[in-house]
Parts: sequence; C-alpha cells; structure tokens
Amino acid sequence: MSDNSEHSDRRHEGFHYSEQDVQREVTELEGKSATAARIFDLRRIIGGLFVVYGVIVTITGITDSQAAIDKAQGVNINLWTGIGMLLLGIFFLAWLKLRPAAPRPAPPESSPQD
Repeated sequence: MSDNSEHSDRRHEGFHYSEQDVQREVTELEGKSATAARIFDLRRIIGGLFVVYGVIVTITGITDSQAAIDKAQGVNINLWTGIGMLLLGIFFLAWLKLRPAAPRPAPPESSPQD
C-alpha cells in the first residue's frame, strides 16, 4: 500500500476533495465542538440544577409551618438545605465564569509544498 500523505487531494467514495476543503471542514467541526463543550459544561448543568432546586427548597423552608419545624427537632431543615444548595450552585456558576473551559489548541498549520 502506498503512502498518500504527500498528495494534496483526498478521495472518499468517488468524491474528490482538495486539502483546502478538508481543512475548512475540520475548522468548522472544531468550532462546533468548542461551542458544544461550552454549552454542555458539567459545571453549568450542576450549578443550574442546584440553584433551581435551592430556590424551591428555600421557598419551602420560608413557608414551613411550625409543626414541620418541630418535626425536625426545631431546625428549619428546608431553609438551611435550600441555602446550602443555592451557595453550592452559585459556586459552580462562579467557577464556570472565572475559569471557562479552555479551547483545544489549534493544530499546526501545514506549509504549502511547492
């Protein structure tokens, strides 16, 4: 089998691709991949869920009756748990904002061969 790495054209299923077409496609896919990585960063998902659930549990704790507080031995557990969840969610979102995911380094540009 011969080495086709020196050829500037690529063949795939009967189609003829130039090296520029391949490089353009790779650049486009890397851009889409970086965008997807930022959108689906676990810190965003975890932080968002903790903030949402923290708000719900905090509101529940604020509106708890005295009977519910007495049932938890005098501790408003929903309020304290909700505040803790809010703080953890804010921590994750702040971490995301302060240290965003670094994009992958670009591959070195190949010099045109004459």
